[in-house]
Amino acid sequence: MYSLKQCEDLIYKYANTYGGEVVTISEGVLGLGQIMLTGVKGKKHIIITEFYINPWSSGHKIRMYNKLPKKYARYI
Repeated sequence: MYSLKQCEDLIYKYANTYGGEVVTISEGVLGLGQIMLTGVKGKKHIIITEFYINPWSSGHKIRMYNKLPKKYARYI
């Protein structure tokens, strides 16, 4: 489980330092929703997914892939 601040820092570093692409797959309610970070040669593809904790808070799950799964490739 990751906080919103940790995910925002990861997105900033991936996009600005490495020059990667940030793709919003779905909008979130309290957090980021579902976001894909991709496009950097030699770096992993990252999927950030918001999940429900209770009516007042949500968390984020981060998954990293060497090869982007087919279900996410259609968003590029």
